[in-house]
Amino acid sequence: MAHYSDIEWTGSTWNPLTGCRKISAGCLNCYAERMAKRLQAMGNASYKKGFLPAVHKPLFDLPLRWKTPRTIFVNSMSDLFLEDFPDEIIQQLFSVMKCAHWHTFQILTKRSDRLLTMNRKFAWPPNVWMGVTVENGDYTSRVDDLRKTAAHVKFLSLEPLLSALPDLDLTGIDWVIVGGESGPNARSMARDWATAIRDQCRKQNVPFFFKQWGGINKKKTGRHLEGRLWNEMPVRNKTERSASLF
Repeated sequence: MAHYSDIEWTGSTWNPLTGCRKISAGCLNCYAERMAKRLQAMGNASYKKGFLPAVHKPLFDLPLRWKTPRTIFVNSMSDLFLEDFPDEIIQQLFSVMKCAHWHTFQILTKRSDRLLTMNRKFAWPPNVWMGVTVENGDYTSRVDDLRKTAAHVKFLSLEPLLSALPDLDLTGIDWVIVGGESGPNARSMARDWATAIRDQCRKQNVPFFFKQWGGINKKKTGRHLEGRLWNEMPVRNKTERSASLF
């Protein structure tokens, strides 16, 4: 039950909820859906229904059993704010994250409207980082929704990046991740889309993390952008941010 992750910007995954439904352009070639079907074929009990939404209550307290501090991506195989999951379930999971204060939890959603609606139902603990996915210019409103929440650390996952985002307002944003799509039928990411976002992050003093170029073989295309790795991470004390970027 180690649940260590190969995702470059986290350490472990915790999936008390699984399954999802496509909501926008970035969902077309969903890696989680492919993985869920593979796990279903392997007989994994959590994926008896494949990628249909499911709640796994025996896993709710899993982070409390991990005594060594970890950085944990919550629901890598779902979306915490999927409409199928009742408010009470989401609130229970926030309570677990608050109790497991020695860990850092990272949440991503495409359903920023529900996130904003539920914002006041949470006592946002400082160890919970909240992010939204923005794959192209049609979904920048998700950034505005995120900005209005009381999350202590707010971040963007621009992955799979499907278009340029030339006028990205990063006010109130603590971290930006950029990555290209990987796997079968992966759509390509232009180099100047990535470098332009990197430049906007540097101009607006926001940590930038370049995850991957993607493609059918993401290991072959690698993670270097203009000859180097970009592994910047958010800094809670924002007065320290400038020093962390250079």
